[in-house]
Formats: sequence, C-alpha cells, structure tokens
Amino acid sequence: MNARTEPPIARFTAQEALVCAMVVMSVADGPMSDAELGMMSRLVQELPAFADFQSREIETVTDAVTRLLGRTDGLDQVMTLLRDALPMRLRETAYLLACEVCAADGEATQEELQFLQDLRIGLDIDRLIAGAIERAAKARYQVI
Repeated sequence: MNARTEPPIARFTAQEALVCAMVVMSVADGPMSDAELGMMSRLVQELPAFADFQSREIETVTDAVTRLLGRTDGLDQVMTLLRDALPMRLRETAYLLACEVCAADGEATQEELQFLQDLRIGLDIDRLIAGAIERAAKARYQVI
C-alpha cells in the first residue's frame, strides 16, 4: 500500500496523544536518542496523567506515529489527532512534555525548535504560555 491509500490511524486516547507529542518531538531532528526514550519512559512512569498507562505502550504509539510521519501529510494528521484527542487543559501538558523531551539531550536543534513552533500553533497554545513552559523546562535542566 502506498501512502495515499493507507487507512487512517485510529483515534488516540488522551494519554496516547500525550505520548505522541513526545515521540514526534524526539524524531523531529532524526532518530530517537536513548536520552529522549529514557525521558519519555520516566515521564510516563512518574506523571499523574499516565496513572494507568504502561511504559510498554510507548512502542505502540511510536509505531503509529512512525507510520503517520511516513505519509505525505503525516505531520498534519498528527496535529489533527492531537487536537481531537486533547482537551485544551491537556494541550499545554502535551507542549510541556515535548519541551521536556527536547531538553533531554541537552541541546535544542533548529528542527526541534521548528517543531515546537508548529506544535504550539497546531494545538492553539498562546505564545506567552508556550514561552513560559519553554522557560520552565530550560530552567529545570540548567547545569551548574
């Protein structure tokens, strides 16, 4: 099957959508790094939003996202799935999680920064709120 005739991906749950935001962030600048995968696993294990979500489900979401991004309009489809699955209060959470993954390897590439901008716009997050979230993530990972 080519990208034009593939069936649509089923809708994400809110938790899957949060993982999706992290996965797309991690592959924005190339293959997912060990640091990014480790960060995603820690966040899924520690945050209340993932109380009944299993870390092993990250792989399932990663596979779905990989299939989506292989399509011509894959990023647009990802944004649509995220918007559909996440109420506004969790869209900021998705943005925060993407920022955490971006910070995981200590360096934000141009591709990652571009994806954060696309995510902010796609999730309709206010620019000032996004800036505050970005600054908080940066502050958490300062090195002495």
